[in-house]
Amino acid sequence: MDKNEVKQLHVIIHRALVEDIGDGDITTVSTVPGRSILKGTFIAKESGIIAGLEVVKETLKYIDHRISFSASVTDGEHVATGTILATVRGNGRALLIAERTSLNFFQRMSGIATITRMYVDAVRKTKAIIVDTRKTAPGLRLIDKWAVRLGGGQNHRFGLFDMVLIKENHIAAAAE
Repeated sequence: MDKNEVKQLHVIIHRALVEDIGDGDITTVSTVPGRSILKGTFIAKESGIIAGLEVVKETLKYIDHRISFSASVTDGEHVATGTILATVRGNGRALLIAERTSLNFFQRMSGIATITRMYVDAVRKTKAIIVDTRKTAPGLRLIDKWAVRLGGGQNHRFGLFDMVLIKENHIAAAAE
């Protein structure tokens, strides 16, 4: 990732955490001792293509830079149900606060990568290639397109700024 993409990723992570945490995680602060050190394991609930390890790692580090993250697989790898994907160790509160947002990124990106790989495999013996569009969830384009690449697809264009694409609506508007 280049510096601009790292900056964009941190913005995505920040927005997701602000949305989830709000004024704070009342339950975790009320139930988990502040100095607790916990260990967690990410386990695949279904088979598929893994995507988002770096995003999960960065999300955890955003909450607490001391959290250790150890991946057992690599992004783009096909895994079976039950495969250990990664382990984490760190402050219990920090782990629980970052858990859901981390899982959301993992699940979204792995889902996109898995579906992409299905289509890539379906056209493998042809000259066709699987290419994405700009039709992504607002604010998540960077990670959605990253997941497509991890699934074996290719990115078309990132935004309106990086390629000319004249469509029928442009032609209709120009005729007015």
